[in-house]
Amino acid sequence: MSDHATTFPRRQAGLAVILVLIVSGLAACAHIGGARIARIGDRRVEYALAGQGAPAVVLENGLGARLDWWAKVFPEVARETRIYAYNRAGTGDSDVASTPRDGNHIVEELRQNLRASGIAPPYVLVGHSLGGLYMQLYARRHPDEVAGLVLVDSTHPLQMQGAGGRDNWPAWANVAFDAITSDAAKQELVALPATGAELLALPPLRGKPVIVLSAQKPMAETSALARDANAKRIDILRLNPGASRVWVDSGHDIPLEQPQAVVAAIHEVLAQARRQMATHGAR
Repeated sequence: MSDHATTFPRRQAGLAVILVLIVSGLAACAHIGGARIARIGDRRVEYALAGQGAPAVVLENGLGARLDWWAKVFPEVARETRIYAYNRAGTGDSDVASTPRDGNHIVEELRQNLRASGIAPPYVLVGHSLGGLYMQLYARRHPDEVAGLVLVDSTHPLQMQGAGGRDNWPAWANVAFDAITSDAAKQELVALPATGAELLALPPLRGKPVIVLSAQKPMAETSALARDANAKRIDILRLNPGASRVWVDSGHDIPLEQPQAVVAAIHEVLAQARRQMATHGAR
């Protein structure tokens, strides 16, 4: 759900929020070393795995983004625990999938990837942008597999409804989206309303640490589309009862602009999750 705002003229910054909130960065400035490809089921999956310890941290990319989006976060977290990042089907060197691109299928594919990679639950799930929507869905569908949750300027389940609907995008934004996104990303965007409905049909994660990181800079935007996006950004906290929010001095690209904010949130959720696991294990 993000692209560099500099892709568009500065005078169109109010309109650029659309793609900043919908299309994840197509290129990161750094790379995660040690990425590999494994055949899992009938597909090849590109992923990176490092570190030791539990619970493992699992990273989920935004729409169209590759695992390198986490290049400034991955090595820092690997010093503390096991960490896994991957490219969803049809992204990077991961094969396309014939299954629908809604959240339920993506969550189950991720679970299969984790099992095949020998990474046991529970996990601290970390999702940026559309990846945040998928991680919320994972946590609601499989709460026993989740130790904690970090949402990095997450997509809202109703992101594409109301003023955020694609019918309200200006023509240039629709042309840009179609030009710079893969078929897999387009399918995920089409399935976003279904993914949102899947999430809202389930009870929220409770009793586990959740931190919501929200980008502060877009809040200054004044267009109708931006106001809608910002209202939905604020509402993410309501959808995750008991969560704490950190406003980050950043645009939507928090993993690139303010990676230490992501690392700090992961560190805090890991600490809380480990205390909970130690307490439960002592009973």
